[in-house]
Amino acid sequence: MFQSLRRAAAALVLSAGMAAAAEQSITIGMQLEPPNLDPTTGAAAAIREVTYANLYEGLTRFGPDGSVRPALAESWEVSEGGAVWTFRLRAGVRFHDGTGFDAEDVKFTLDRARAPDSTNAQKQLFAGIAAVEVVDPVTLRVRLAAPNGAFDWNMAWGDAVIMAPESAPTNATNPVGTGPFRFERWVQGDRVELVANADYWGAPPALARATFKFISDPTAAYAAMMAGDVDAFPVFPAPETLVQFAADPRFAVIVGSTEGETILAMNNKAPALSDVRVRRAVALAIDRQAVIDGAMFGYGTPIGTHFAPHNPDYLDLTALSPHDPEGAKALLAEAGQTGLRLRLALPPPSYARRGGEIIAAQLRAVGIEAEIANVEWAQWLEQVFGAKDFDLTIVSHVEPADIGIYARPDYYFQYGRPEFVALMDRLAATADPAQRTAILHDAQRMIAEDHVNAYLFQLAKTGVANARIEGLWENSPAPAIDLTAVRWRD
Repeated sequence: MFQSLRRAAAALVLSAGMAAAAEQSITIGMQLEPPNLDPTTGAAAAIREVTYANLYEGLTRFGPDGSVRPALAESWEVSEGGAVWTFRLRAGVRFHDGTGFDAEDVKFTLDRARAPDSTNAQKQLFAGIAAVEVVDPVTLRVRLAAPNGAFDWNMAWGDAVIMAPESAPTNATNPVGTGPFRFERWVQGDRVELVANADYWGAPPALARATFKFISDPTAAYAAMMAGDVDAFPVFPAPETLVQFAADPRFAVIVGSTEGETILAMNNKAPALSDVRVRRAVALAIDRQAVIDGAMFGYGTPIGTHFAPHNPDYLDLTALSPHDPEGAKALLAEAGQTGLRLRLALPPPSYARRGGEIIAAQLRAVGIEAEIANVEWAQWLEQVFGAKDFDLTIVSHVEPADIGIYARPDYYFQYGRPEFVALMDRLAATADPAQRTAILHDAQRMIAEDHVNAYLFQLAKTGVANARIEGLWENSPAPAIDLTAVRWRD
C-alpha cells in the first residue's frame, strides 16, 4: 500500500514538473519555412518571422505599435540637420557564441550591407551612408551623404540586424545573434528550435524554449491547432475556420493589421506588359472584393497603390482601377493584344493560391488566359524574385513603408521610372512632415497611374492562439513573431 502511495506521489510530482516545463515552452505554427536564417542576405519574410528580436537585434527595433525603440543602441543623437547620427551602444552585450559586441561589429554590419557586392534584400536602407566611424567601443558615428530624418527607422528593419564578422558567414544555417533566444536546432522541412539565452543583456524571456513548426497545408494547420500540437498560429492560413475557433473557449482569435500590400505583380519588362494599356487592362479585370471574399473570407482592405491604409500618408486610389471588364477588353483591343496568354506564378500562401484561381477566372473573362504555375517558396525566390522569369505573380509585401522598392530598376517587377527615383531621392533628403506627405502622395499616384502592378488588398493579420497565451503581437508593423513578451497566463 505504501509503495502504491509513493508511486502515486511520484507520479504527481512528475506530472507537475512536466506541466511546469510545458508552461515555459511554446510551439508556434508557420505556413512557410524560411529558406535560411540570415535576414541580411535573404528576402523571405519567414526568415524575419523566426529571427527578428528573438535571435538577432539591430541598433533599433520596432515595437508592436510600429514605434522605433532602442535595442543594441541605448540612445542616439542627430546632428548636422540629420546628416550625422551618433549611437551610444549598450555595454557588456555578448553574442550567443560568447564573443563580445561592440562598435566594430556595427561597422562591419553596415559596411557589409552597403558594399557593392551586398546581397541584402533592402540594400537601399544603407545606400545613403557615406561613412561609418568607430569613436570608441560603445560609440558609433554614421555620416550620411544627405540628411535623413528616418535613419533610426531604417535601422529597425530585420535586414539591419547586427552580426559579428566571426559568425556572419555561417549565420544562414547556424545563426548567432545577441537576442534573448539562441538557436538550438533546425530540422529542415519540419521545425526550428530556440532556447532562452541565459547570458542575455536585457530582461530574460518568460519562455525557456520555443519551436517554430512549419505546416504548409491549411487543413493540417487547423488539425494541429485543434489537437494542441501547436500553441499559436500568428498568421493562420485557413481564415474560413476562424469562426469555429472564436466559438471555442480554448482559443483566442487575434485579428489585426499588417504592412502586407498584397499585389498581382507584373513583369514590366515582359513584352505585352511593357505596355501601360495592357497593365491597366489587367487591373480593370480584377474585382478586389471578390478576391478578398473568396480567398480571405472577407479579411482584408482594398488598396489602389502600394501603401498601407493605416498609414497617415495613405491615399485611397482604388478609383483609378475599378472593376471594369468592358474597359479592360477595350484597352486590350487598342493595344492589339487579343488572345493574350500570360504566366501566373503562385507561391504557397493561401492568399496567393486561392486568390490566383479567382484572378485567373477574372482575367479569362476579359480575354486574358492566365496559365497558373504553383511554385514552392524557394522556387519563387529563385525564379520570380531573382531571375525575373514570370509575367504575373501574387505576393504580399510585408516590409513596412516599402514604396521605395519602386525606385529600383532591378527589382523583380522592373519599374524604376526615373521620375519616381527622383521622388524617392527628394523624400530621403526631406525632414519636414508636410513636405514628406506631399512627396509620398505624388509617389502613390505615380505608380497607381502607371499601373505598375494590380493592387489588391492590405493583408489582415488573422491569428489563433491558446487562450492562455499573452504577449503576441496583434498587428504586424514588421514581419516578426516576436516572443520577447510572450508568456503563459496563470
